[in-house]
Amino acid sequence: MSDNSIGSQTVELDKTSARKVTMTLWLVATGFFMQTLDTTIVNTALPSIARSLGEAPLHMQSVVIAYSLTMALVIPASGFLADRFGTRRVFLAAIIIFTVGSLMCANSRALWQLVSARVVQGVGGAMLLPVGRLAILRNFPRERYLPALSSLAVLGLVGPLLGPTLGGWLTDVASWHWIFLINVPIGAIGCIGCFFFMIGKPQPIVTRFDFKGYILLVLAMLSLTIALDGLAELGLQRASVLVLLILAFAFLVSYALHSTDNPASLLPLTLLKIPTFKIGLLGNLFARIGGGAMPYLLPLFLQVALGYTPFHAGLMMLPVAAAGIASKRVIVAMITAYGYRTVLVSNTVLAGLSMASFAFVDPQQPLWVRLLQLAFFGAVNSNQFTAMNALTLKDLDTVGASSGNSLFSLTQMLSMSLGVTVAGAMLAMFGNVFSKHLQPQALPVFHSTFVCVGLITMSSAFIFAQLASDTRGIDARKTNAVED
Repeated sequence: MSDNSIGSQTVELDKTSARKVTMTLWLVATGFFMQTLDTTIVNTALPSIARSLGEAPLHMQSVVIAYSLTMALVIPASGFLADRFGTRRVFLAAIIIFTVGSLMCANSRALWQLVSARVVQGVGGAMLLPVGRLAILRNFPRERYLPALSSLAVLGLVGPLLGPTLGGWLTDVASWHWIFLINVPIGAIGCIGCFFFMIGKPQPIVTRFDFKGYILLVLAMLSLTIALDGLAELGLQRASVLVLLILAFAFLVSYALHSTDNPASLLPLTLLKIPTFKIGLLGNLFARIGGGAMPYLLPLFLQVALGYTPFHAGLMMLPVAAAGIASKRVIVAMITAYGYRTVLVSNTVLAGLSMASFAFVDPQQPLWVRLLQLAFFGAVNSNQFTAMNALTLKDLDTVGASSGNSLFSLTQMLSMSLGVTVAGAMLAMFGNVFSKHLQPQALPVFHSTFVCVGLITMSSAFIFAQLASDTRGIDARKTNAVED
């Protein structure tokens, strides 16, 4: 064979590899778009789903909790699965599971069926972003890695932007079933593309999975979530809730003891020795309770208390997303100029006040005031997430980046689940309080809930106040590594 023919084959091989790398990015982007879209598209349709299934609109939080909690439970195992079976196989399995779960959701005829189907969806969704990001990390040249993550970040913003409006529109013009059926053709295309183009073989050396630590974490998160949701939706007695809270604490302590000085632990707690990571992680856990509650509360509030249609409620979420996107560049300049402590303490208070301000909303309020209020909340909430992301990951070295990112992702999803759980519990509690005082209207119930959510968010400012005053600097690679 001549040198020319060998050279032409090499060029052709390079072109084929480059095409597969590019297709891998598109496939990961498609999976991430499905996951972020489904996180927000359901919220607008909850009242319609409740009527269809014969449930109370204020008792539908389990539909959201089942998805986000399942993601929190599965995320810690996603890296091991990708190493053991290869990113290609695991990502393909994730798309299939997510698509099957979507079909199950659309065919649900009772609340328990829908919650079960959302668990299946959550298993698939939990692996889409972490495994997809891992595929990009392992196969993209260094010079293309940051632009690839930036592309994912854009889609991470597009999903929440379209989700509420698309969910409301589909519910109005067709039925709530279509908010799940829309995933089926996207999933089918993703499966075909993944089968032919996705890159990612199993790793030659796979570290042993920490099953003991994983089980302890799962039991702790399940006990905590069931306890908080027990009084609101499950009808558990106070004694049962107390027992579950004690069990959750016991499992967390057991994991801490198991992880101490254990280099093979699932999520090494030695990372908490890094001050910025520790403060950022704890601040995220509490501040994101409000951030997780508001996407659930706002569409419900607009429909149940103010009489909006699903489509109009979805449209009202556009200022939130648009202001969040527009404020992304501002927060970086603010951190550079004033430092993390000043920015996070002040912005956390503003975020809490913006949430509590919805207690002043009434049907006679001018529309432009409501739009400005939603836009202001969207801006400060987005700034909060960006600043917390950057702070938490900024000082992780190369060795700790993977474990730190996994622990951070778990905290994000757990906090979102807790946010919806807390919001549902407060709605139930204030509903009982106002019904006893002959005020069954939904408006005071929501007003009281917004105030409490705002106070919880503002309380996390005390955590960020522990930062050193000169803490500055943003690593764009790590900031983009975890999407909101």
